[in-house]
Amino acid sequence: MTDKTMTPEDVVARLRSGMTLGIGGWGSRRKPMALVRALLRSDVTDLTVVSYGGPDVGLLAAAGKIRRLVTAFVTLDSIPLEPHFRAARQTGAFELSEVDEAMFMWGLRAAANRLPFLPVRAGLGSDVMRVNPELRTVTSPYEDGETFVAMPALRMDAALVHVNRADRLGNGQYLGPDPYFDDLFCEAADSAYVSCEELVADFGTAAPQSLLVKRHAVTGVVATPHGAHFTSCVPDYDRDEAFQKLYATTPWPEFAARFLHGDEKSYQSAVQTWHEENA
Repeated sequence: MTDKTMTPEDVVARLRSGMTLGIGGWGSRRKPMALVRALLRSDVTDLTVVSYGGPDVGLLAAAGKIRRLVTAFVTLDSIPLEPHFRAARQTGAFELSEVDEAMFMWGLRAAANRLPFLPVRAGLGSDVMRVNPELRTVTSPYEDGETFVAMPALRMDAALVHVNRADRLGNGQYLGPDPYFDDLFCEAADSAYVSCEELVADFGTAAPQSLLVKRHAVTGVVATPHGAHFTSCVPDYDRDEAFQKLYATTPWPEFAARFLHGDEKSYQSAVQTWHEENA
């Protein structure tokens, strides 16, 4: 068995400009934010980002690191539209491929199963086909002769996900209400890096279905307590709504200078200081 533990900096050192990067989680929920912040501190750029988008997309967009985004939405949940994503799109800062949520999921499944595409009904009769002219349809070879969207595989060079618990071998456990397709992100990527709230020796009597991420699909494991902040990581902690509002309403240069100037320890310290000042 191999010890796969790494630091955030170790993970980013394996990423390269021009890569297609998948980011797990959903909106402003259980995002691998410590890994995203480490990426912000690097010179990696020109990324194609694949994500059910939240502040991960907003941060990378504000920092000018995205060349193309593949997504179903970009939201902060309690704030419907991610403001830095909106600003970047309004200035045409990157290309956008926006598909239906189900189409996105089938793209992940196709990639995880090493298929070029999977047929799906979602998207038919909608503007998804108009705004994504590269999409194609296929006809069932059986008697029904039904037409489907041929959703292409969302194959990725690397994926970043965050879970509640993980072991040194790369097995990951989620304890919240939803897996957010993080297992598919890992299986659909050439390499996958899992950050976690706590590194454990074993999972005890955990329910098998909570052991979401399997070691065969994981390249590295990073212990990052509070590493999903300011998104939620239920049941360990909820979304930091006050800080999320600050993020959404503060000009990017000001926010970056105060909270993103140093390493992850500096970030967590700056967040604590801000909460103390505003208690």
